[in-house]
Amino acid sequence: MIRAMMRLAVACFAFAICGAAIAQDFPKRTVTIVVPFAAGGGGDILARMAVQRLEAKWGVPVVVENKPGAGGNIGAASVARAAPDGYTLLLAGSPQFAVNVTLFKTLPYDPIKDFAPLALAAATPFVLVVNPNVPAKSVAEFVAYAKSQPQPLSYATAGFGVPHHLYMELLKSMTGLNMTPVPYRGSAPALSDVVAGHIPAMFVDLGPGLGQMQGGGVRPLGGSMARKLEALPDVPTINDTLPGFDVASWQMYAAPAGTPKEIVLKLNADLRSVLELPQMKEQVSKSGMLPLEPGSVQELQVFMKSEIERWGEVVRKAGIEGSQ
Repeated sequence: MIRAMMRLAVACFAFAICGAAIAQDFPKRTVTIVVPFAAGGGGDILARMAVQRLEAKWGVPVVVENKPGAGGNIGAASVARAAPDGYTLLLAGSPQFAVNVTLFKTLPYDPIKDFAPLALAAATPFVLVVNPNVPAKSVAEFVAYAKSQPQPLSYATAGFGVPHHLYMELLKSMTGLNMTPVPYRGSAPALSDVVAGHIPAMFVDLGPGLGQMQGGGVRPLGGSMARKLEALPDVPTINDTLPGFDVASWQMYAAPAGTPKEIVLKLNADLRSVLELPQMKEQVSKSGMLPLEPGSVQELQVFMKSEIERWGEVVRKAGIEGSQ
């Protein structure tokens, strides 16, 4: 019995030494970061910001591969099926890691079972905006105005189940509003119709909407996050009026489940060191996103589960569960 225990202890020690050596030598070849959307979007820009810094740290090429389609599910599923060796990573957002679980009838991957979270990268804040002809100048006034209308107000979205849609649905559930979504193919055409006065309101992501907000094309009423936006210092947060309203579209790095623990921890540490660089944070901020605390692997696992529950409830209340 004692000899067996000693052999087991020696084996465990040898395994730990082997794992540490593998992590120390990682990576030895090209690392691919899959972005489940076309080039030029927020996730793609964010991934490419980190490439040069990761190459300098690792001494190997780092490439970004765009795999768009099915609301990001195609690219996410490809990484879920990739070899769990740390050489294929995913940079995807809250829709792929949280919202789509409830929104889609079937999902070709399980965010919890099929991925090892590595680091939160950034968040895209949104702002509730209205056409200047809408008399409301605050969130409270907007809610009162919308409730006073004989017919439900319409609001623009960049599609069903996307942040522009779900954030307004969350606002509706917290205030008892009755509003009708009008889907567009992206933020730009949706915002254009709000500026033109065809649609009275929408939640717009900060980057595409900042120019119109600063130029008077639309009136910003409140930021979606509980922290105020540096780019709009005079705009309050919705949380000031509706405590608990604190949302943003976040992006996170992940590896396939089954990736050795030592490599997961090394990737977490290396990504954190890059994402926390002052120059990286400044670059992220200038792009219209907000840097986030990358978090530990354990913290991210808890975070993902809570986000799946949170947005699942919003999707169900919106009546769009399994609609995609």
